[in-house]
Amino acid sequence: MVPDRMFSTPPDDSRCPCGSGSTYGECCGPLLDGRAAPTAVQLMRSRYTAFVVGDRAYLLATWHPSTRPDRLELDAELSWRALEIVRTERGGPLDREGLVEFAARYAHGDERGVLRETSRFVREDRWRYLDGA
Repeated sequence: MVPDRMFSTPPDDSRCPCGSGSTYGECCGPLLDGRAAPTAVQLMRSRYTAFVVGDRAYLLATWHPSTRPDRLELDAELSWRALEIVRTERGGPLDREGLVEFAARYAHGDERGVLRETSRFVREDRWRYLDGA
């Protein structure tokens, strides 16, 4: 059986890994525990946090069914270090679609890098990640 989270979950009173400035218990924690994200950017932040803790189930559950892979492999050697939200378009509580451009810093052994992506999100019953470029 594959564990839900590859790494330990941050304490509720610690800073959230997504860099919002809020605590994990006020920010991404409730979303990773099942609460729906009210905006596309909050879903983006929670998905980043899911990568930080290695929560495959959350990543798959928040992926739109039309583009979701059957399974998701995460690299246990990859360490996500920081998230910067570069820009957003739409994606508010009353919108049906939104864009979030971000830069995520990572370390993999001695390598350091930045993943840059513009992600598309759609809201049907709840916000879901559609795809990114």
